[in-house]
Amino acid sequence: MSRWPFPHEEEFRISDPRTNERIRVPEVRLVGPNGEQVGVVRIEAALRLAQEAELDLVEVAPNSKPPVVKIMDYGKFKYEAAQKAKEARRNQANTVLKEVRFRLKIDAHDYQTKRKRAEGFLKSGDKVKAMILFRGREQQKPEQGVRLLRKFAEDVAEFGSVESNPTIDGRNMVMVIGPHKNKSEVKTEQNAARAANKEAARQGPHSSR
Repeated sequence: MSRWPFPHEEEFRISDPRTNERIRVPEVRLVGPNGEQVGVVRIEAALRLAQEAELDLVEVAPNSKPPVVKIMDYGKFKYEAAQKAKEARRNQANTVLKEVRFRLKIDAHDYQTKRKRAEGFLKSGDKVKAMILFRGREQQKPEQGVRLLRKFAEDVAEFGSVESNPTIDGRNMVMVIGPHKNKSEVKTEQNAARAANKEAARQGPHSSR
């Protein structure tokens, strides 16, 4: 007796939806290939419609009563889902945690330098770890560190938002700010801007006449 009832065991995953003959219920709520609502039909009728369209019948809401199924190209659906997941992982992997360090008694010029550096990181799609280095008795004044980090978060709010509130880490206080746009979005905008500049240069000064 086979220990696995379905073919292609190595390709099967528990999280995969049931498809075609693996959908073993008497009735289903059918959605057509273009998203049209067909209604509740017998499973045999749904399978026949999918076969006639040379597509697959995929269970998209197994817990509904009756389960909801959709006619689609399942191979194409899985490929697109895998590409999206790959892109999401790539964007996550490409996001770097940059560090900006402060002293509690930082002067205005140094603060603005650190702020501009952090804004550059955020605009590039990277996270910023803002860290205050306490000296001696400064550790007894954590509220001053919180105020400084909150001011910093407000000053860079155009480019990022707080992901991790100020916390004590040994002799330091840290806060993490995440960018509003990930690296993929930044790259897309940069490519679009370059393309627009090239087009403007190609058309020359007479394009506005």
